[in-house]
Formats: sequence, C-alpha cells, structure tokens
Amino acid sequence: MSTTTSHTPESEGPARPARLIQNESTTEIPVHLLFRDEPEPVAVPLRPAVVGRRQGTGEQPRFRRPVASKPRTVPEVDPALTERPARVLPGAVGVFAGTCGTAGCLLTSWWAGALPPLAAQALALPSYAGAGLGPAQWAAYAGAGALGLFGFGGLARGGAGRAWGLGLFGRYRGTVRRTGLLWVNPLLLRRRVDVRLRHWRSEPMPAADANGVALRAVALVVWRVRDTARATLGVEDHETYLRECVEAGLARLPVEMPGSGRGCADAAGDALTRLVAADAAPVGIEVFSVRPVRVEYAPEVASAMHRRRIAALDAEQRASVLTSVVDSVEDTVTRLTMRGLVELDDYERKALVKDLTVAFCAGRGEATS
Repeated sequence: MSTTTSHTPESEGPARPARLIQNESTTEIPVHLLFRDEPEPVAVPLRPAVVGRRQGTGEQPRFRRPVASKPRTVPEVDPALTERPARVLPGAVGVFAGTCGTAGCLLTSWWAGALPPLAAQALALPSYAGAGLGPAQWAAYAGAGALGLFGFGGLARGGAGRAWGLGLFGRYRGTVRRTGLLWVNPLLLRRRVDVRLRHWRSEPMPAADANGVALRAVALVVWRVRDTARATLGVEDHETYLRECVEAGLARLPVEMPGSGRGCADAAGDALTRLVAADAAPVGIEVFSVRPVRVEYAPEVASAMHRRRIAALDAEQRASVLTSVVDSVEDTVTRLTMRGLVELDDYERKALVKDLTVAFCAGRGEATS
C-alpha cells in the first residue's frame, strides 16, 4: 500500500528553487506564502521604504528620503560697514577761520582801494589811495573768501539723541554723535539720524490665531538705531524695513485674542519680539519690544466669530445654570428624605425631582432676565 506525500519547501529532500509569482509591475512573492492556513507573525525591522525596480529594465532601487525643511535665511550686510567716529573739530576753530577770512577780505578791499571811506573810518584804517584790482588782489580775495566759507560753512550744532552720518563721493566717512558747536568738513554729505529710543504704533496689520482665523492686529514697537552706518547705507529706508519686518512677523506667528490669558499673550509677544529683532539686527536696528496692543477679527470673519463667541458664552452659562439646579434639587430631596419629613417611593421621587427642576429653572431664568 503506497501513500503519497506532498513536497513542501519545509520537507526534506533535495533543495528546489521556490516557485515565484512575478510580473513587470509586482514584486517577487513566493507561491507557498499565498496558501498558508495560519500566517505566522514575523517581526520585521523598520527600514527605509524602497521603490522596487521593474524587472528587465536595469533600474536600481530608490530610497524615499524625507525632505528636510529649508532653514530660514537671515539678511546679511557688508561686515565692513560698521559705525565709527568721524573726525571733527571744535566749533571755535571754524569761528576763528571764518573771522580770519572775513578780515582778509576787508583788508584786501582796503588794499585795492575798494573799501568805502566810512567803512575805513569805522575800522580805524589809515587812508590809502589803493593799488587797484590786480592779480595779487584777486588771489588774496580768493584765499580769504575760501577761508571764510570753509570756516563758517562747516559749523554745525550737535544735539543729544541726534547723529550725522558723513559721506564723501559715496564712501562712508564716519558718524558724529558729539553735542555742542562743531566744525565738520563742508564737502562731506551729512545724513541726520535719530538715535533716541523711539516707539511706533503700527496700523492694523493682517494676522492669524492658532486656528488660522484671520485677525487684524495693531503692534507697539519700541526700538532705536544702534548702528547709523548700516541703518543709513545698508538699507534704503530703515523705518520702512522695520515696518515690513513687523508685518512679516505677525503673518508668521499666531496672535492671541484678548481674554485668552496673560501668559499666552506674553509668550506670543516675546516670540514676536525675538523674530523681529533677529531680522532687524543686521541693518543696525535694535528692537526692544513688539507687543500687539489691539487685536480684533478681520472684517470678513468678524460677524461669524461674534455669533460663535456669543453661542459659546450662552452654552457656558446654560451649563453653569444646569449644574446649579441639579445640585439644588439633589440637596433638597436628600434633606427631605434623610430627616424623615416625607416618605417617597420611586414614582413620587421622580415627580418631586421633576417639579423641583422646573421650578428652579424658571426661577433662575427670571433672575437672569
């Protein structure tokens, strides 16, 4: 009597290549795995996902790698463009030079005989016929006039909280932060910069909360110019640049509505301050604080959010009233039964609870209205 046995990949005998099912669009699957009665759990280690290559194409497997987020770029300014003190002289030097130039012009006029007699008498100059206007007199006029123009034309008054950025032919020559009467080279181009602590209240800017609801926020920014060279030369208009940085920060960070909690508002303000300060620092602006002082819903969602807020307040009030009514009914029924004032069965207890609930709710409704 003979018996037949089926050969499986686990049976003993000469090893055979396992039969496979495959085509151009499927991966290789052993046939015996498709007809197993009880699948055995196999612990498969986590590996990178592989896109299988198509048979016969010679294409190599490709790994799906996660795409890394691009880091935020920070604006850069020429590192050599930094503030440095300019070379200036005391104002007395300019006054002295201007006075000498004026006196030289008067003496040249007396020398040429062009000075009126009354002016000569007032200046106590001796009478002189004059040699006329020759090359020597014109040269003296030019020298004395240039000295007077440079002396008086370079006088400037420096004030506290004000600075000048000096430049010559497009090249930065330094910054003047000194106060009082000064003499600055009149050939240098002066750009006045306010270096005082300043605050700026923005117009309503677009923002959003943590849920993406459109808002309008007014921010109060406290700032000052720290590096006059970068503020005047590193950017076209540093005040406009700061305004754009604040608007970009409000668009990137969520803003909390009033009433959400002081801690949340302070955290949002601190994050906004750090973001704006990092963007404004490369152009010489120091930002101390950026705080949303007024936040409201955008016009397109204001009516819908107002109705939603009223509904939430109404639901909260209803829940509070219901909790209070249930506690009052429970306390009343418990006292009546525990003190032995009444004896109630289940039906009477339910009726009493119903009547007390209706009475308490009616009383609370009249009190609130």
